[in-house]
Amino acid sequence: MTMNSWNLFGLKVHSGQFNLTMRILITGGFGFVGGRLAEYLAQAGYQIILGTRHSISSPEWLPEAEVAKISWDDESALERSCDGVDVIIHAAGMNAQECVADPVAALAFNGLATARLVAAASKASVKKFIYLSTAHVYASPLVGTVTEETCPRNLHPYATSHLTGEHAVLSASNRGEFQGIILRLSNAFGAPMHKSVNCWMLLVNDLCKQAVQTQKVMVPRIVLRTSGLQRRNFIAMESVSRAVLHFLSFQNSHLETNLYNVGGASTSSVLEMARCIQARCDFVLGFEPELIVDAPKEIEQVYDFDFRSNRLNKYDFELTSDIDKEIDRLLEYCNREF
Repeated sequence: MTMNSWNLFGLKVHSGQFNLTMRILITGGFGFVGGRLAEYLAQAGYQIILGTRHSISSPEWLPEAEVAKISWDDESALERSCDGVDVIIHAAGMNAQECVADPVAALAFNGLATARLVAAASKASVKKFIYLSTAHVYASPLVGTVTEETCPRNLHPYATSHLTGEHAVLSASNRGEFQGIILRLSNAFGAPMHKSVNCWMLLVNDLCKQAVQTQKVMVPRIVLRTSGLQRRNFIAMESVSRAVLHFLSFQNSHLETNLYNVGGASTSSVLEMARCIQARCDFVLGFEPELIVDAPKEIEQVYDFDFRSNRLNKYDFELTSDIDKEIDRLLEYCNREF
């Protein structure tokens, strides 16, 4: 493969860096983001290890994967889990609702457990550590133009615990222990790999599930509990997976920085996304759910918001619009499972 040649996934790769025998440990490998990444990277030819707290065998949806039980409080066990691993993709973590319910546990896991994994990775000579963080570290609500240069100032435990995890990864990377990469994701959505994944609090996932479930028992409908005028940046899991695959091809010398925003090509309102789901539902499943806006009576403040992935765009990566394709897959999943 020549310098700056293209692989079958349409991504530019550097000579000697795109190794399809690479062993990748994905923590949270049975979760929403981790599972989708595992599927995508396995299709690209990588050897996948699914990290999980539980003692279970390889799943039906990825039988060729290995499974590693992760003992987060046992440093020696963590190091053994990292042994023979080339890359760690750290997708395990508490979600926003869990962090609110138990801020101490949020710091203990999103922050301190990440630091223990970083130490284990360093001792095991892992070459690359990709940490999946969140755009919500910047502010709550997200307003104005947000780039990688925007100072994080959100004091929500979900944000502060992720910043602690980021710091652990970046500190080790700056010491030369491995190549550390932080990806701050916007609102990712899509079909999970299996039904037990807890991903139905995500807006797009929830609306697609609503449409399918109500169609089976009553008049199909989608209900918004807000005005829908709030602006958000949505990104399909297919695009997240493409971005992670893109970073697997880079060595330290090819990256100017270790921190990147990963968001959709544009920002839209919640109402626009709901209408898109209506249209895709009609196209894929043959019915159009009614859209009901059940907003609170008090005046809702709406802010402009523009989430930019400026640094990612410098590295021959195009944020294509996979929104329709991802919604279609999600609707088909909901129709099959619910």
